[in-house]
Amino acid sequence: MAVSIGVVGARGHTGWELLTILGAHPHVEIVFAASRELAGEPVPGFEGLLYESMGPGELANRDLDAVFLALPDGAGAPFVEAVSDDTVMIDISADHRFDPEWAYGLPELQRDKIAGSRRIANPGCYATVMQLALAPLLPSIQGVPAVFGVSGYSGAGTTPGPRNDPDRLADNLLPYRLVGHTHEREATLHLGRPVRFTPHVHQAFRGLLITAHLPLAHRMEPSEVTDRFEAAYASEPLVDVQVAIPELRDGTGRTGVLLGGFEVGEDGHHVVVVGVEDNLLKGAAVQAVQNMNLALGFPELTGIL
Repeated sequence: MAVSIGVVGARGHTGWELLTILGAHPHVEIVFAASRELAGEPVPGFEGLLYESMGPGELANRDLDAVFLALPDGAGAPFVEAVSDDTVMIDISADHRFDPEWAYGLPELQRDKIAGSRRIANPGCYATVMQLALAPLLPSIQGVPAVFGVSGYSGAGTTPGPRNDPDRLADNLLPYRLVGHTHEREATLHLGRPVRFTPHVHQAFRGLLITAHLPLAHRMEPSEVTDRFEAAYASEPLVDVQVAIPELRDGTGRTGVLLGGFEVGEDGHHVVVVGVEDNLLKGAAVQAVQNMNLALGFPELTGIL
């Protein structure tokens, strides 16, 4: 039996990726795709489905099994209040990632807390790969990891600005939010230890790469580091591990995360891990569908793999 699903904020990059994945899900009926800007226009590839202009009041009158909020940060509160407690709500913005009343939706690290939840905060794109790159070594880290990140400009959304301006980004690398980035605070909270993170954006549309420098409490050999990661993610279909250093293009279009490199400094007390993903897929829409599946009792990767 199909479950009834709605997407609020369907015009954006993540909203479109969500619709694409949900459209192929064998147990989902997309009841609406909300976008004020595109209201009345047909949703490409979905026969009979039109974009709707929908406020919180209209949403409250819909009988839904799950709602995805693909809205800018700070815009979702009225929609959250409008939806019944029985409806699964997955917020892709940062609004509830620090709220202990919401499950934090990183399945590879928080699966048990997500299953059956009705309020799920989808992690940030950088925060997803950062946590997966650090988690296997947490017991061995001493000091504060430092993470360099670079992504395509789709992560800046559709509202025009310097970080999604093709002319500004042409042959350029743009650093931004040098301290206190939301994903830095997010990873720090959910890993339970400080992380330092500096994001950059370049002229590609999508894809994301991080290089994480991890100070160690004791010496480790490269093979020991690789073994730790392979053991941690052996049963995780959306996390791949390799010895070779991933490149940014390896993450573009990828359903999950690829981790590699695992080089150790001469003193044995410093490891570098490289991680890549697609910021719109595992960094947003794929993970949101994982969370929906867990909340509604479907096999986690239904409609994804």
